[in-house]
Amino acid sequence: MFAALRFLWNATRGHRLAPWRSDFIKWRIETFSGQKAETLALADVFRFAWSTRAELLRFLAWTGTIERATRRQG
Repeated sequence: MFAALRFLWNATRGHRLAPWRSDFIKWRIETFSGQKAETLALADVFRFAWSTRAELLRFLAWTGTIERATRRQG
């Protein structure tokens, strides 16, 4: 859980109070879903997060696994 929060904290740098405005988040949504990043609004981001919540949770769990593995090696 901590790794997921850490990823979200880093991904929304500069837009912590409005993460749907983050260029990185918009770019990730665009590359995953094909929706244009310039046209994404708050409702679109929430709709995307809700409809792909299982994949997002798996991704966040994976980022935690990768982060732990790199700490062990370094």
